[in-house]
Amino acid sequence: MIDRGAALARERDLLVGADEASGDLERRLAEASAAYLETARTLSGRRRDAATGFGGRMEALLHELAMARARFEVRFRPGEPSEDAWGERGIDEAEFYLSANPGEDPRPLARIASGGELSRVMLALKTMSVDGDLSRTLIFDEVDAGIGGHAAEVVGTRLRELGERSQVICITHLPQIAARGTTHFHIDKSVRGARTTTSVQRLDAEGRIDEVGRMIGGASVGDPVRASARHMIESAAAPAAGRGARTRAKGKQKAKGEGEPA
Repeated sequence: MIDRGAALARERDLLVGADEASGDLERRLAEASAAYLETARTLSGRRRDAATGFGGRMEALLHELAMARARFEVRFRPGEPSEDAWGERGIDEAEFYLSANPGEDPRPLARIASGGELSRVMLALKTMSVDGDLSRTLIFDEVDAGIGGHAAEVVGTRLRELGERSQVICITHLPQIAARGTTHFHIDKSVRGARTTTSVQRLDAEGRIDEVGRMIGGASVGDPVRASARHMIESAAAPAAGRGARTRAKGKQKAKGEGEPA
């Protein structure tokens, strides 16, 4: 026969123990929350201090990429979020703001930037990300979206400069950018039977001229278009060759990937 008094005593002890455990957990949670908030506030302060310099550096890079009067800011949501919004990255919510033209106030980048402006912002961001790091491989797909003419030449030159420090793989449809590569691959899709096949061919010097010529003039590549393509490739390579000669004279590393398959 079960001793009802003993059973009630055991139940009482369990409840007392649960209360003590709950109190201990609440204390530990409060300590952890205080430690998290202290660290997050320190991180937030450093982020805000760095944001001004970051915005200035972005503006300088955008000015070099044919956005001469662009303004770039990092803005943080005011105040501190509730505990529900705390996360492993801290307590901040930041957003990039851009003014691409004089007389316009900076507005959220995600809402107002054109394709060409976004391409150049991404190029500037990746340029900053590889400073001092020669081991990176950067892949740009559609970095030429929404640009052409002088802007394309500026972007192509920047990509070439990046390629002297890191390996750059760029998918492009613009001759101004393709002409500035050190290694050129032609990618083609075709349908065989019921399947789509992709082929990749590394181009030699004459093949590059033909392909850049097709980018300039379409399917018909005559002698005048080939001459323009040859001039574009040679003009793009000449400044980099000069820099490369000076770099090797100083005993520094050759441009990563130059003359080698990507």
